[in-house]
Amino acid sequence: MTSHNDETQTPPNDLETEDGFTDSDAIQAEDATLLSQKSSDDNSVPESSRDQSATEALDKEKATKDAESPSLEESAPAKEATLAPEETLELPAATQDSDPESSRDQNASEGLEKEKTTKGAENRSVKESAPAKAVALAPEEIAGLPAFVQKLPPAIQAQVSKSLKLKEKGKKLYDNTFVPLHRAQDIRLAMGDKTPEELEAINEERSVAGRIMAKREHGKTVFYSLQDAPGRIQLYLRRDDVGATIWDLSKSLDIGDIIGVKGRLFKTKTGELTLQVKDLRLVTKCMWPLPEKFHTMDKEMRQRRRYLDLIMSPESRRVFRIRSQVVEYIRRFMTARGFLEVETPMLHPIPGGANAQPFKTFHNALKQEFFLRIAPELYLKRLLVGGLDKVFEINRSFRNEGLSLKHNPEFTMLEFYQNYSTYEDLMTLTEELLHGMIKEIWAGHSVTYQDEKLSFKPPFKRVTFKDALVKYGGAPKEVQTSLEAALDFLKTLSPESSSEDSPEGAPDLKAKDSMTLPEIQELIFDMAVEKNLRTPTFVTSYPIELSPLARRNDKDPTVTDRFELYVCGRELANAFSELNDPLDQHERFLAQALLKEEGEASEGKYLDIDYIRALMYGMPPAAGEGIGVDRLVMLLADAPSIRDVILFPQMRPEPEFM
Repeated sequence: MTSHNDETQTPPNDLETEDGFTDSDAIQAEDATLLSQKSSDDNSVPESSRDQSATEALDKEKATKDAESPSLEESAPAKEATLAPEETLELPAATQDSDPESSRDQNASEGLEKEKTTKGAENRSVKESAPAKAVALAPEEIAGLPAFVQKLPPAIQAQVSKSLKLKEKGKKLYDNTFVPLHRAQDIRLAMGDKTPEELEAINEERSVAGRIMAKREHGKTVFYSLQDAPGRIQLYLRRDDVGATIWDLSKSLDIGDIIGVKGRLFKTKTGELTLQVKDLRLVTKCMWPLPEKFHTMDKEMRQRRRYLDLIMSPESRRVFRIRSQVVEYIRRFMTARGFLEVETPMLHPIPGGANAQPFKTFHNALKQEFFLRIAPELYLKRLLVGGLDKVFEINRSFRNEGLSLKHNPEFTMLEFYQNYSTYEDLMTLTEELLHGMIKEIWAGHSVTYQDEKLSFKPPFKRVTFKDALVKYGGAPKEVQTSLEAALDFLKTLSPESSSEDSPEGAPDLKAKDSMTLPEIQELIFDMAVEKNLRTPTFVTSYPIELSPLARRNDKDPTVTDRFELYVCGRELANAFSELNDPLDQHERFLAQALLKEEGEASEGKYLDIDYIRALMYGMPPAAGEGIGVDRLVMLLADAPSIRDVILFPQMRPEPEFM
């Protein structure tokens, strides 16, 4: 039961990062096969010094632009994450000393607070992440670097050179001995509500590790914003507390370095929970500087370097946490209802289970051509024959077809089958699955997708395939029965009206005169109906010609017991009562194979004799369904493109950079 594959690329909303960086994507044109999208406004991102000399130059040049701002907490699954205070640079009176340097710290932090209100956003994108005003190395210094580094931009060369000099001084660049005992988010949840006096009374040491996302030096003190997997926390380091060795190390640290620290908690005058560092170690040196303060990564960089996107973007981390929640909920839901999770082959001797073009490969030992799985359907139904009455698989499938906002060549599906049930039973199960998932993740009955509020409270709408042509497609009633009427109406439709869900764009109408009525109706559905199915809607009773694996309806043998679920103008699920008559199945397979031999079918349609043999042993009456996991995540994460919900989407080759 295969659902169409999915795909995402969200023009990110303006969002404020946890270290005060304002981070939005300059959305530009995607690959030629992708639809264009509107650009989203770029906001500025807080800067941090990469090394001391660069910092001093930047401080003079951008005295009116540096700013601190609230952090973005990522623990909540809601789209709008909760902002938490971050990176205030004021200390409570209890921690101030009479040293003039401390007074300067306070004055500096007050000045930074004022600068927040005057800082403007810039609308620029950057292809390379390199620190501003990087000092170029002398030729002899470049010659001493590894050969591949010599081909990289000067800023990268400078960072590598600096790292190697630290190593020459005996500093470990990659220390694997530090083990953090606490996490930033856990500390915030446990201690965020404590008063300064309560924190002082607790007086317990905490140890955390993470990446430096911001750094401010002020005389004898340094402030850091430290980011670990779940969140961020502010660090305060004072020279008099740590001694010369650690102080010298702190001066050499850069944005992007991963460090481990130990210390005790206190609150600044503005109430920001802060760890006062007593011990510090460099855990991993960052040799490729993170993107600059006044720029943001463009869309292609985010997709191509997902590791960098996850470092910089709380929104991206939120999306993939939602994806994990979706998959975890599916597993709990299915196993709680007695379904057995199974794994079926990804290499198929015959591509089957869907009308799609497969990827081909060759098995050297067997000297045989294989195909990457386009759907697991026929293997899962073999298991029903074997007596496993409820099975499901969260599978990776592959289709060698076009790209779109909703299609990616590699995609994830939930596919499940249940004996002694019908497609109508699966409608109820689907409503329960989606409604329960949204209630758990969003604590409600609805989601908002691209500013459109969608209720998933059962029951969903239901409409037959032919009625949808009239009700949602604006076609005259005659298209339900007349080939001539269907052709006439099809000619009135503009190719541009084709659903954006098509991976190939507008359908090819040149061969329409040789098409059957159901095939013409399918084109009308794709071009005029799909885009108008906004709220969750089950489309039922598909023509037999469009459903080669579905069971014929007992009352009307020209249609099948099948539904597709549409939300926001795209297919989300496909299900039907299974065909378990081996003779009928063989006849349909044979008709498809003959079409392929005559050159009328461009997609791989093969005669799977072993599956026919399995059916001849007897498969109980059953129903099956496929749900596109990527599209489901798009919906729950409010992501308009599939590439935004796939960690590493397929991309065209990157120009050589080293």
